[in-house]
Amino acid sequence: MNFPPAYVERIKDLGYTEPEARFLYIVAVFSGYFTLGHFRLFTQSSFGKRSSSFAQKLLKNGHATVRDYMQRGLIFHLFSRTIYGAIEKDNLRNRKRHSFDFIRTRLVLLDFVLANQELAYLETEQDKVDFFCKKLGVSKDFLPAKLYQGASAGQPAVRYFVDKFPLFVAYPVPGAPPVVTFSYVDAGLEGPSSFRSHLAAYQGLFRQLDSFQFVYIATKSAYFGAAEQRFRSLVQGAREADPSSEVLWYFGIRRKWENDEYIVPVTRDLEYLNEGRRRFCGERFEMFYQEWLSGEIEEGKLRAELSEMKPHRAVSFNTFLVEPHECSLAADPRGGDSDVGEVRDACRHGSRHSDSDAKLLRD
Repeated sequence: MNFPPAYVERIKDLGYTEPEARFLYIVAVFSGYFTLGHFRLFTQSSFGKRSSSFAQKLLKNGHATVRDYMQRGLIFHLFSRTIYGAIEKDNLRNRKRHSFDFIRTRLVLLDFVLANQELAYLETEQDKVDFFCKKLGVSKDFLPAKLYQGASAGQPAVRYFVDKFPLFVAYPVPGAPPVVTFSYVDAGLEGPSSFRSHLAAYQGLFRQLDSFQFVYIATKSAYFGAAEQRFRSLVQGAREADPSSEVLWYFGIRRKWENDEYIVPVTRDLEYLNEGRRRFCGERFEMFYQEWLSGEIEEGKLRAELSEMKPHRAVSFNTFLVEPHECSLAADPRGGDSDVGEVRDACRHGSRHSDSDAKLLRD
């Protein structure tokens, strides 16, 4: 993980120690939410003055708020524009208030990041877009995207990688292509359809990569079996399938479109026409299309030619278990937190918020 020295120094200038500044950088970038258990894990400290002093400092500076969720301990929300502005990330949505489901997922995500600090993460949306588009030459059309309505009518905004799950890169062999690892965080609150939807959103990008890895992050190992089966069926099965049928389907739709045979547009066909233009482009596909169109090549021979074009693609599925003792919301609700009393004292003394931060809390 990269800790830009300038950003760490700016957070330190707000009254924090270097370990506290590094921890706040991680929280701001990856989750927005944390517990004192996360802080102790990062600093390798125990219950006591160090963590409670850090909590009181955050609250008195007006940089975070704290809530007790379901009597399972205190959850902090790092919301202050001052902190995010210090690291030039004041547009991150981690500053906003979120639902309980979102918070729990972000806490599990933070557990993963803290346990894997050595990884080279693509931290922001722009980092991810730049890596795939500029470094790997992938078109934005293949990136997982979501359309948001802008402030004014008629001006929607496209956002990429909105799930914000960990995405990291490794360079195992000098000069070789980088190995990309995608992930999914299962906090135990959503059903299988959520994972299917996630994989569907990434299918276009998966198809552009010769190899990649995927890690399924969860709080229970019981989730892993079904997740792997679903991944192999939806991702690996689709990648390993013979592409000839898809190419011929695209050729057929393209011919009908070019011959103006669509009196009433068929949405499914037009969507596949656009996808086919992206997937099956290049001189060789164009040559096959013209030969197929003119009847110079029979279907059987074309299928054989297309099958030989199928590249070998290496895809691996891995799992990561977030242990219950590491995730505050998965822990025994009867357990206490010795820091709670001191932190609540700080809450009673009041927290200072700037006008802009106070408005943010009301949004």
